[in-house]
Amino acid sequence: MARDTKTCFLFDVDGTLTPSRQKITPEVLNMLKDIKSKVYIAFVGGSDINKQIEQVGDDCLKIFDFGFPENGVAFYEGTNLVEQTKIIDVLGEELYKKFVNYCLSYFSKIDIPIKRGTFIEYRNSMINLCPIGRSCSKEERKEFKKFDDVHLVRQKMVDALQKEFGKYNLQFSIGGEISIDCFPKGWDKTYCIQHLEKKNIKNIYFFGDMTHPGGNDYEIFVDKRVVGIKVEGPSDTVKKVYEKIKEVK
Repeated sequence: MARDTKTCFLFDVDGTLTPSRQKITPEVLNMLKDIKSKVYIAFVGGSDINKQIEQVGDDCLKIFDFGFPENGVAFYEGTNLVEQTKIIDVLGEELYKKFVNYCLSYFSKIDIPIKRGTFIEYRNSMINLCPIGRSCSKEERKEFKKFDDVHLVRQKMVDALQKEFGKYNLQFSIGGEISIDCFPKGWDKTYCIQHLEKKNIKNIYFFGDMTHPGGNDYEIFVDKRVVGIKVEGPSDTVKKVYEKIKEVK
């Protein structure tokens, strides 16, 4: 079939194209190379481009037609950086300091089995909060996820943040296994849609795993401009991509 330049298959990275914080498999890479001849392909993730390169590989930007690290506030067309916006320019230093101080105080008061380091990570698109600390090991990450599923550590923090900072037009969502993403309203993954629309792409199919309310794929999954497809991991992504590609004429 000739390539459909009105259609784009848009992928979340962590938990969709790769296992959480792990590297992409040959099965998924082969699928991406296969469908690229049929439709545009793009990725969107909350992390910066360096973390996505760690997972997808050094050719990450060459594999995809469009790349949207940091939810699309960084916009790549191939390897070319087209646009970059920064959250600090929206929040300002005073509000940012107030937010950081509140979060550090909150972290000091919660009791969880272990804590490591890097509890707050500034990104251009968001502030990433991590109760256990992002420097935890894979095993510690999984243990925290089990603990959080029972004790709702992150959900309770989201509720507290919403009460304290919701008036500043900030939004909070639980991301991956260990963290919370904080960003201006509208700076979730739906932010990247505007870039695809400017390319005259009419049909956007989004594949993601965290599609439940409060998950960081939820807003784009339910957006009316997108056909949302929930997946349960990389192998399921491959299966559902090949099912969906049959519908594209």
